[in-house]
Amino acid sequence: MSSDIPGSGSAISQYPDVPAIEQRLHRLVHSPLHALPPDALARYRAWFEQHAAGSRALAAEAEQFIPGGVQHNLALGEPWPLAVSGADGAYLTDVDGNQYIDFLQAGGPTVLGSNYGPVREKVIELLAACGPVTGMLHEYEVKLAKLIHDFMPAVQRFRMLGSGTEGVMAAVRAARAYTGNAHVIKIGGAYHGWSDQVVYGLRIPGTGTLEATGIPAGALERTHELAPGDTDALAALLEKLAEDGGTAAVIVEPVGPESGTYPAPHGYNAAVRELCDRHGALLVFDEVVTGFRLGMGGAQGYYGLVPDLTVFGKCVAGGYPAAGGVGGRRDVMDVFAGGLTAAGKRVFVGGTLSANPLSCAAGYHALLEMDRTGAPAKAGAAGDRLRAGLDALITARDLPYVTYNFGSIVHLHTSGVLHLCLDDPDFFTELNPRLDALGHMSMAFAAEGVITLAGSRIYTSMADTDEVVDQALAAFDRVFAQAQAQA
Repeated sequence: MSSDIPGSGSAISQYPDVPAIEQRLHRLVHSPLHALPPDALARYRAWFEQHAAGSRALAAEAEQFIPGGVQHNLALGEPWPLAVSGADGAYLTDVDGNQYIDFLQAGGPTVLGSNYGPVREKVIELLAACGPVTGMLHEYEVKLAKLIHDFMPAVQRFRMLGSGTEGVMAAVRAARAYTGNAHVIKIGGAYHGWSDQVVYGLRIPGTGTLEATGIPAGALERTHELAPGDTDALAALLEKLAEDGGTAAVIVEPVGPESGTYPAPHGYNAAVRELCDRHGALLVFDEVVTGFRLGMGGAQGYYGLVPDLTVFGKCVAGGYPAAGGVGGRRDVMDVFAGGLTAAGKRVFVGGTLSANPLSCAAGYHALLEMDRTGAPAKAGAAGDRLRAGLDALITARDLPYVTYNFGSIVHLHTSGVLHLCLDDPDFFTELNPRLDALGHMSMAFAAEGVITLAGSRIYTSMADTDEVVDQALAAFDRVFAQAQAQA
């Protein structure tokens, strides 16, 4: 599977063998699609008809008042979104009383498991004392910022905002103000939120402005996309941009785009750090998912690197709302100094709900509990057990599927849709069938009692005991047993 590359206090026991994984992903994309046949799909749709009528009714009502019927993309699913009424530890319960293993974990922040009691109790105490927001300074703002610095020393200053998207917006603005340079480089396939300057090259590398509907071309003129893992191309682009305003920031997901969907070779981040230093660009780590999930020191602690800026998302509030932000070097972060009069390199950011007492208290106590319980390592061990079990199932059934993990971030690729290459003449022929097959897998997993992120990504938590993981593996195998090669 992999070679041992230890990281201090890391939840990653072994680093994935990236070249071997890339070879397997190549074979998956160039193998016949192994998908669920029509009779299996009919059985799973019948399960939803019989067992999820309450979700169906609520989804139908939502379509009348909410664009597309959902407020957030994680809720999308075939044949309709499931409406959840309860969350506890490793499980979700829907409005019809069905229970599911929760491998979505709100998109990643709940490393302790969903609705963790000791944190919930602290939040209730806070609400009773002062309510969720006052617009004034609160002690938990300071306590949380200090705690993040303790775990991630590179975060000398921390500015809390409302989301990971806002964190990226602020990081880009700060990098441009601090360096005086104009260009921003991201890696193809990565998602860094939905702000104008980074909706570029999403999901599949090379797609450029494909999803930039409603964004003026000028907003993306200085955004550039590179193929994952290609440091030679990064060096060449940095050289080229030095003659046209220079590069303000290179922003990366440390484990690779889309939480490692395109896994980063272990030495990649160190090479990017060196290139940024050489060209006067700031290195920005997007740790919206990896922050605290891969250990209390995040990905930067694992790799032993010091980014100039770190973007945080929902992890800084342990899954509670209105959470995100940016932190980093003192001299860079000081461009965010508050006040009503901007001058010099002062960068304007804000938000009425930013750093509200509820989010800060939740984050502070969640991080303390994660550290006290060793939650990242326990979640990582669950991810190891799940990945090993999936590998065994895939081998036993002679399927072309690919699975690997970065601790508690587990990837399961069954259709290969995200690894199609735009240069392949069969790209548009293969795209829709493989996308459909992925949606069908997600539906089947749910009907068998397992919620995943779009059928291809799994976040384990401390709540995932061996019993939970084994229960999930049995469910996955029931789906795998029905997969057939398509003509």
